[in-house]
Amino acid sequence: MNFRRFDNKRPDFERLEEIFAVLAKYEFIDIVKKTGLKNTFGRIFRSRKNFVEELDASAPERILLVFEELGTTFIKFGQILSMRPDIVGVDIANELAKLQDNVPPDSFKSIKKEIENELGRPLDEIFQKFYEVPIASASIAQVHMAILHDGTRVAVKVQRPNIIDHIKKDLIIMRYLGGLLERRISNLKYYNISGVIDEFERAIIKELDFELEARNMEKFGSYFENNSHICVPKNYKHYSTIRVLTMDYVKGVKITEIEGSGVKADGPTLAKLGAECYFIQIFKYGFFHGDPHPGNLLVKDGNVLCFIDFGIMGHLDMDFISILMELFVYIFDNDVNGIINQLLYMEIIDDSIDIQSLKYDLIDLLDEFYGAEIQNIGGFINEFSAPDLIEKYKIQLPKDFILLGKVLNLLDDIGLGLDPNFNLIDVAEPLIQKLLAKRLNPLNILNYKTQYLFELQHISKDLPRTISQTLLKAKKGEIGIEMRLESLDKFSIKLDKMVDRISIALIISSLIVGSSLILQSGRGVPIPALGFSTIGSIIFIIATILAIILVVNILRR
Repeated sequence: MNFRRFDNKRPDFERLEEIFAVLAKYEFIDIVKKTGLKNTFGRIFRSRKNFVEELDASAPERILLVFEELGTTFIKFGQILSMRPDIVGVDIANELAKLQDNVPPDSFKSIKKEIENELGRPLDEIFQKFYEVPIASASIAQVHMAILHDGTRVAVKVQRPNIIDHIKKDLIIMRYLGGLLERRISNLKYYNISGVIDEFERAIIKELDFELEARNMEKFGSYFENNSHICVPKNYKHYSTIRVLTMDYVKGVKITEIEGSGVKADGPTLAKLGAECYFIQIFKYGFFHGDPHPGNLLVKDGNVLCFIDFGIMGHLDMDFISILMELFVYIFDNDVNGIINQLLYMEIIDDSIDIQSLKYDLIDLLDEFYGAEIQNIGGFINEFSAPDLIEKYKIQLPKDFILLGKVLNLLDDIGLGLDPNFNLIDVAEPLIQKLLAKRLNPLNILNYKTQYLFELQHISKDLPRTISQTLLKAKKGEIGIEMRLESLDKFSIKLDKMVDRISIALIISSLIVGSSLILQSGRGVPIPALGFSTIGSIIFIIATILAIILVVNILRR
């Protein structure tokens, strides 16, 4: 599934006009003006009947309203941006995190047709019973309960008809507007709007691919198959396609609604269980559920936590996990120097920045989120990802590092809702220390023996040829040494100026000495009043003036 072939397609101007009308309605007319298309859609601004008068809402709140009104694609885009405080800022990111894509369901007739087209059979041949009223309805898909012919109760997630065409249309417009704004607003180039839209495209393509979601679900489930307190639905492959996903039906309540629900579960126990589960996902497997809002975390009797919706997953490289754990240890210890050194090692910052200034900003952040007791590490990461710090210190954050901050922040909020005394760090610290000790064990090198053997094989295979090629180049005189000195051009210019001054000084000195000899010799036509040689006097005067000019220039510098 690839949308890139639609890059150069002309945008749908009817949809574009609708987007501009919504922007104008919520007092974002300046954005439209900066695209240079105001005259093209002038009638939007001449008619104010759809405008919201005297909005009391803040800019972030109005942005939320814009995304909600523009529908599926923009709701999903807003949800992605809510995970990028480095681009939109913490306030807007927090507001966009409220986006919910609950929309009215499509008709049962259209959903029935979609399932039958995908699975290639009549609905009654596939299911013993299919419930027409959906149990959930979102912008991309809706979920229906059904019963297989063997009596198994399942949940069937069905993609909305024509949703892909709708998303393609909006993506073309996004790229069109993004390109216009990047060309017209120079500061936007730093935020790489085109790159953000590409990232969104990749994310939404993954969400539209239910086969990928099924694989994510199976992989995630394999990590916790022996944990009786973690529940992951089973995928039924024979009843699933890229647009239809059939899985176990999970009967549970949202993790934020267990009080008074009748479910036998304990809040503090669930808070600790959820946190431990997430830190195992992050630091042990490097593969974590990227959308832990309450609707995706269900609870069953006996403190069983069920994960659903595996469309957004985070991935961390194993080498990155090790250095990330080290960073967390420095944060736990409030060790600002350690944090900075680790950020340098991770190449998130470089040593060309003002390290002392960064140190003060980190101290302020630690004081804001931790104070005397370490608490919200997700909030710390989100604030560190804010645009002002990103720009000030040229911070380069991996995409999934930012997603990690968002996930940890959500976990902290959910944990505190279950247990007022919950502290995410109390759960994380001992687990991270244990995993770090295991990774730092010298015997751990045996885990990498296959990788090392392959690398040694490659070296032994390539070494003779490399040596032969090097010796041949040396014999032909083709080996050279390339040196690069910092600020060499500036030094060369200064050196040229110094040489020029010395040359001028030598010329002036020669003129003074020469004119003095002429004056002493008495040769040449004498000046009547003084009796000195005319030529010698003229040369002496010119040399003196040049000497004065040279001295003045030197003193000025």
